[in-house]
Parts: sequence; structure tokens; C-alpha cells
Amino acid sequence: MNTKLTPVLTKNSGAISRRTFLATSVAAGGALVVGLTFHGRLHHPSDTSQDPFNAWIRIHPDGQTELVLNKSEMGQGVFTALPMILAEEAEIDFSRITVVQADNADGTGGSGSVWGSYQPLRQAGAQVRETMIAAAARRWRVPGAECHARNSQVIHTRSGGVLSYASLVKDARRLPLPDANTVRLKDPKDFTLLGRFIPHLDIPDKVKGAARFGLDVRLPGMVYAVVAQCPYFRGELLRFDAAKAKAVPGVLEVFEIPTDPRSANKNTREVAVIAINTWAAIQGRNALAIEWKPGQYHDESTESLTAQLRAGLDAQEYWNSTNTTLNPDTVPAAKRIESVYEFPFLAHVTMEPMNITIRLEDGRCEIWSPTQAGEGTQETAAKFLGIDKNNVTVHVTFMGGGFGRRFGVPFDHQALQIARRIQRPVQLVWTREDDFTHDRYRPAGMHRLRAGIDREGNLVSWTDRLVNTTIIGQGNPRQAQAFELGGALDQPYPAQHFRISYVPVDSGATRGAWRGVEISFNVFTIESFVDELAHLARQDPYLFRRRLLENAAAHSAALRSNFDGKLADPTRMIDMLDRAAEKAGWGKPMGPNRGRGISCFFSKTTYLAQVAEVTVKGGNLHVDRVVTVVDPGRVINMNGIRAQIEGAVLMGLSAALKERITVKNGMIQQQNFNSYDLLRMPDAPQLETHLVESGRPPGGIGEPPLALIGPSVGNAIFAATGKRLRKLPFQLDEASS
Repeated sequence: MNTKLTPVLTKNSGAISRRTFLATSVAAGGALVVGLTFHGRLHHPSDTSQDPFNAWIRIHPDGQTELVLNKSEMGQGVFTALPMILAEEAEIDFSRITVVQADNADGTGGSGSVWGSYQPLRQAGAQVRETMIAAAARRWRVPGAECHARNSQVIHTRSGGVLSYASLVKDARRLPLPDANTVRLKDPKDFTLLGRFIPHLDIPDKVKGAARFGLDVRLPGMVYAVVAQCPYFRGELLRFDAAKAKAVPGVLEVFEIPTDPRSANKNTREVAVIAINTWAAIQGRNALAIEWKPGQYHDESTESLTAQLRAGLDAQEYWNSTNTTLNPDTVPAAKRIESVYEFPFLAHVTMEPMNITIRLEDGRCEIWSPTQAGEGTQETAAKFLGIDKNNVTVHVTFMGGGFGRRFGVPFDHQALQIARRIQRPVQLVWTREDDFTHDRYRPAGMHRLRAGIDREGNLVSWTDRLVNTTIIGQGNPRQAQAFELGGALDQPYPAQHFRISYVPVDSGATRGAWRGVEISFNVFTIESFVDELAHLARQDPYLFRRRLLENAAAHSAALRSNFDGKLADPTRMIDMLDRAAEKAGWGKPMGPNRGRGISCFFSKTTYLAQVAEVTVKGGNLHVDRVVTVVDPGRVINMNGIRAQIEGAVLMGLSAALKERITVKNGMIQQQNFNSYDLLRMPDAPQLETHLVESGRPPGGIGEPPLALIGPSVGNAIFAATGKRLRKLPFQLDEASS
């Protein structure tokens, strides 16, 4: 079953308000139009008087259905999963749905596209279905209860009469829509499409090279730009030779632009090189003979930052949360343990480097961008250019990877300055070196954990001090609770005396959201430390976790999801652990130099457990097998969810075994893949993924699986060698007992 896909560079979907609903239906060529609003926006528009809808369904008189999506497709499969939800509830022939990328699309990230769209799409689909049934019943002059819909048709149950949706559009447009909040939804037991294995609809065009990414955009009269950016953190431009750059064939213009005013570099400048193609622009930049002055962070290095982080473990805390009036570190306990875990900066390294194309014409701004935040880019452009937001259109293209990198800074601001200066369509491209050295890195940091257990191994006390360079709250570390501590503040093992605190550390390196945001390092720390506690208690790591969660369930200690505040269920966590242990053959002998490690977690209302098997021999480490059990709630596309889980596991494994950004003399040292190691095909383990459908609404899935692989592998290494690795990426020679 294939759906025609219209993925990029489509016309603006237009604003549809409740008051102009029917008029818009007429304007849309007689189509039935239903507007809906997806929940979980990452970007909140400043103008709340704008149209309340951010997605639309259009059913045309020829029977074709358009789903205009305000989400970005970056390989996560939303252009397949979301129309599946609509087709299921509306009883629309899936092969007749066309996906249209909305302009100025809202923020896409946080594993929230399916989670936030599931209920609105079901309600809107039910509105479509019930309106079509009502139109058919009116034409037949029979009660609506005698009719049902299937495969873009309404059937009169008693007579067998059939009317297509296409033939009913004209009548349906004249009927009032049912209330979205009270319209009857299908019983999930009647689902025929959701949960099936549907190939991603965008893959064929991508394989054939027909899909259009940001780098593929071409406009009449377009020129190309690159920007020379200071390699030093907050350094300054000293001098450059524009004449040498202009002497390069194809170079058109060379001029200075201010550094993005949203960054910390308030008074620094960069150099833009404009040419007839990107290669000429790069060669012109190479000829600039440019000189830079180191900035205030000229002496920052990985070693100096590590010293700051260690000092922060005993510094005055910035924020804390506790459930006790006592000091957990001093309450009576049979045994105590303290461990420090360390994690580095990480780069996003998306396959498609950063790029954006802008055309300014007749007081309007048109932008083509592979962005995760189209509406944010729209507002940035309107503010910078001093024009009305409605005069800015952002065409969201396919993107070659997102992972939190494509939220528009600072490349959008650079391109806007260039476009305003040259008054020609321009495509700005960052080279791979630009992206490595000016990324928004996952922060570097440390956790110090202390805990005490009683003679039975019960968790008496727990203290966690997180010190890091902050993610989103660089200017406001009070955001720590929201953006730094997920997976640590809400760790699932209840302690009688619990305290967590946070200390931010300054760095010149820019930071930002990296896939999973805070859980990628917090869950590594928590699940590794729980393994240490099991060893301290001389208990099996799987059974130790299970018993702690049983205690939580027995005492009604609710676990809080770090996504939407809903309560998680310890019994579901236990079920995940049991299934992972059973599928992996936990407890079966493995032979010399081999070990198994286990971990579990919940996030975005999704429950997960995982077992990793490793071999450590002759100083070499290989991850042999990874068994992951996931309860994601309702499965929409079996193909998509498995791809998300296994892709996240491999990305997390790459971070655990290979990846690290280092700093020297106030500069990023890694400039390309030759100095930034990634997981390669021979390193990939056997992946086994088991899904447990619980019937709950779908949870987030793009990020949670990434968090478990680090502790699973680290715990397996300990089982194989008796050595505990507490620093990422894992290095066997850095292990401690």
C-alpha cells in the first residue's frame, strides 16, 4: 500500500480560522477542510491572536485527501505514522492520502510528534468519518446508525448501498462538524491499519535521489555563501585580505557581518564570502589570509574544564530538591558507596551540514530551510528585517538528520544579514569543519552519587550532585530542573532520604539539545550506579532492581515521567525487566571474558529495559548482542518504531564507545570525521527488539532508547572484568575496581 508523498517546497497551506471555515472550504476547490491543533509544541508563537489551527485535512471532490502537517520529517517517520492515524480513524483509503509539508512548521523534537498528534488526529479523523456518514444518511434518508464507513466509502448496512467519500464532499461541506471533544472514536480492537508494518513513504524518493533536501534548493539568480567564523571561543576578528579572496575565480563579494547577536559574542564580527557556487566561496574563504584574536576563553581546555567540574562537586549548589530534613549522607546505613561519573561534549554530526536559502523581494522574505523550528525561523526573520511576520514564509524541506541541531542558530541570522546586504537569493552552507567547530554541543559534566543501603540491601539514602556546562539554560541555570535533571530527579528507585543538587559551570563552548537532551548522560549515571549498589549488596543486578521497584509499588511510590508529568507505574517497569531478562537468557553461563549488563528506564511515557552482552579480551571490547524490550503504548507503525529504537541504540552506543569533543587553547580540536570517531558497521551488535503493546496512547520513542545502551554496556563490562567504567566514552585502561 503506497501513499503519494508531497514532501517539500509546497505552497503555503494558508491560515484557516473557525469563522472562515466554510468559506475556505469553497476556496479550496470545493474540498472539505478540517483544521486541528497538535499538542506539544516546542515553539510557542509570540502572536497568540493568530489562527488556532496548525494542521489541516483536505478531502477533495476527486477523493484525494491531503494531510497538511506542521511537523518536520527528518527520518523519524512522521510523514508515514501521522497519516496512518488519520486514515485509521477517518476510514480513509490510505493509498489516497497525500502528505503536504506545512510552511512555518512548529517545533519538531522531544520525541513528541506522534505523542502530541495522536489524539487530535483521531478526533479530526472521527469528525471526517461521522460527517461523511451523516451526509450519506441524509442522501439516503435513513438514520445514521444504519451506516458505517470503510475505505473512503459509506455503506448502508441493511441494503448494502455504497457512496464514496468523493461523491459526498459537496454535501459534507454544508454540514456542521461534530464536536471534536465528544465525537465517537473507534474502538482500538477494530483498528486495521495501526500497528502494521508500513515502509516509510519517503524512502523511495530518497533512494532514487528525487527527494529534495535543503542543500538541493535552487532559485533563479541564486548565489552561494560561506562564512569565516572565529575558531576561538568568543574571539575577535583582527584582519583579512578581501582582495585575495576576490581574486579567486567565481567569488563575487566579500564583506564583514556581525556575529549572531543571540550568541555570547556580542561585539565580534565574521566574514561572508559570496560566489557563483559553494566551491568557489570555500576557496575564496581559504584565500582570505584571515587572522583572529583569542577571546576570554583562550586558555580553556578539556583538562581545565575537568578541573572546574570536579571543583563544582563541592561548590555552593545553585539548585536542589529533597524529600528529607536530614542529610542523606549521614543517616545510619549498613554500607555506603560514592562514585563520580564523567561525560564529554558531543557533536551532532548530522549527515547534511547546516544550510539555509533566503530570497528577499518586494518587502517579503521567503526561506527554504531543513529546520526543526520553522515558526521560530519565521519570527527571527520578521524581527531582524523589521517586517510583519505574515510577510515571511519558511518552506521546511527534508533534512539529513536533526537530533536537536536544526533549531536555526546561528546560520539563519548569518543568511539574513547576507541576503539583506546583497539583495539576491542566497544559499548559505556550512562546511563539515564549520559544523564540527561551531556546533551546539551536548554539555560536558560530572555526577557524584552517594548512597547507603541497609543489611537487606534496601535503599536508605541517595545523594546526587550534577555539575555540568548546562544545555538550554545557559543564561538561566534555574532551568536545571526542566532541562538538566530529567532521568536523575525522577529516577525510579525510591530512597527514604533523597537529595539532588545542581551546579552550573561556565564554558566558552556553545551547548544545546542533543538527542535525548539530559537523559543521555543522567540515565547512564543512575543505571550504572544502581548496578554498583547491587554489587555492594551482593545481589543480582536484575533482581536488585526488581526488588527496589516492588518496594516502590508496595508503598505506592509513584514515578513521575519527565515528559508530561504523568505518573509512571513501577509494575510496568518490573514487567519490562522480567521480559528483558527472559529474552536475553539472564543468568545463563556465558564463558570467560564475557558479561551481561542490564538497565531500565521510563521517559516520554515509554517504558524500556535492556540487556547487553559484551566480550572483553586482550584489551579489546566488542558489544555482541543488545536485547531491548519497550512498552511504547499504542504502536502506530511497527516498521517506524523498530527503526527509531534500533537507530537510537546504535547512536547511543557510538556515544558510549567512540565519541568525544575536546578543547585546547579555547578551540574545538575535532574538525572532521578523521578526528571524531563514530561507530562503524563492524562495531554494530546483534539487535533484538521486542515491543509490548499496552493499549495506552503512544509515548515518545525517538530519544528514550538511546539512554539505556551506555549503562547496559558498562554494566556488562563490569560483569566480564570486575572493572567499573565511569567515564564516557569507555576506555578499558581507565577502569577502576
